[in-house]
Amino acid sequence: MAHSLSAKKRVRQNAKRRAINRARKSQIKTQIKHFESALSSGDVEAASEQYRLAVRKLDETAAASTMHKKTASRKKSRLAKKLNSLKAKKG
Repeated sequence: MAHSLSAKKRVRQNAKRRAINRARKSQIKTQIKHFESALSSGDVEAASEQYRLAVRKLDETAAASTMHKKTASRKKSRLAKKLNSLKAKKG
């Protein structure tokens, strides 16, 4: 248990940060699920829109240092690969 005032404050800050970071990561997961459901429906327009939203959320999260920039980049690349394969099937 923290004894000093600064240690107690650090505990409070860490709890607040953890909640914010978890919320951001949860939003990303939700956005990716929306994208994948649009992919499975086969609608290229909806999938493209959901991809755009997912990429934006990933970029925001990486910029806030909740997620490493290369992790976000890797996730975006994998999503783009799925979207492009759907476009290839439809086109």
